Amino acid sequence: MTAEWYYVGHYGQLGPLTFEQMEELVRDGVVERDTYVWRAGMSDWEPAAFHRDLQTHFQTIQPATPPPPPVPAMRHRSPQPAPAYGYQQGWGLVDVPISDRKRWIAGVLQLLIPGSGRIYLGYAAQGVIQFILFTPCGLGVGWLWSIIDGIVILAGGLKLDGYGRKLVE
Repeated sequence: MTAEWYYVGHYGQLGPLTFEQMEELVRDGVVERDTYVWRAGMSDWEPAAFHRDLQTHFQTIQPATPPPPPVPAMRHRSPQPAPAYGYQQGWGLVDVPISDRKRWIAGVLQLLIPGSGRIYLGYAAQGVIQFILFTPCGLGVGWLWSIIDGIVILAGGLKLDGYGRKLVE
């Protein structure tokens, strides 16, 4: 037979293939019902299950693996499962990775150079904004915001660094 079949697979258009090769691909599950196929004489691509030569092959195919067993019933269900990480009601942070950044370093940097503590913690945008506001305003808005922010960081008001890790120390 001549190789005149084409199909659209995961890597794009594949072919030309013989009809026997197409039958093998259908049997192996590579060409599925909704896989687009084309061969000489067809006006457009169509799903393999719609082509008269391939329809019969899909009707005889048995699933390669049996379906999984039903999911077992849960015996004990808690009303609210604990989150994977983040805040748990009433308890604070749980199961959050620990940051390699130090709170006291960020606080001191924030007090000395506006925005640098935030940049150190991974809050780059906020740090750059604080620095920009400090530069043209002198000791105005940027400096005041930075001083207050440094005190908040040192006092433990900031719980996570910019990467979602828990700040300690």
